Amino acid sequence: MSAVGTTPPSRRIGIFGGSFDPVHNAHVALAHAALNTLQLDELLWVPTGVPWQKQRVLAAHHHREAMVKLAMANEARFVLDRCELARPGPSYMLDTVRALQASQPAESIWFLIVGQDQLAQLHTWHGWQELLQCVTLAVAQRPGANLSVDAAVLDRATPVMVSLPSMHISSTQIRQRLQEHKSIDGLVPPAVASYIDKNLLYQEQQTGS
Repeated sequence: MSAVGTTPPSRRIGIFGGSFDPVHNAHVALAHAALNTLQLDELLWVPTGVPWQKQRVLAAHHHREAMVKLAMANEARFVLDRCELARPGPSYMLDTVRALQASQPAESIWFLIVGQDQLAQLHTWHGWQELLQCVTLAVAQRPGANLSVDAAVLDRATPVMVSLPSMHISSTQIRQRLQEHKSIDGLVPPAVASYIDKNLLYQEQQTGS
């Protein structure tokens, strides 16, 4: 309980959205790095519901949700948020941020955690100008990687960098390896690999990222 006349410290909350199709070790590394670098009280994993910028069909909601739950196990500050999975229509991050912020105290401090590929496309997102008024951008920074970002984004935001080790892992690569019946050891958490194997996910040819 806070002492009389004192203001409780503002909660620091991170939002980590993505298709997570499947979630992999680079996602987990970024989430842990964001916890430490940004000194977060909570990091919300937000699996995409209907990704408006992807053409391919994602794995079913319940599979992607289950894999994220497995990947975020054993870290109390990781929380899965189903708002995009439950919301009909295209999943716009602006709508997600509005909903999440409405559910938390007004003095909370918000960070949107993005990878470098997401940063490069951020100026194409629905309502990105308003989005940048609501959150601080936290961007994954890998050794030697050059950031690609539209100048208009930098005019409106000063990103915070979250340092990551060099990890050349992508969901596209993992799906391709599974289609070719190759091992994904070391690319995804062991529990996620077991889930994929048990449920025979990503056996059919897919395109897109």
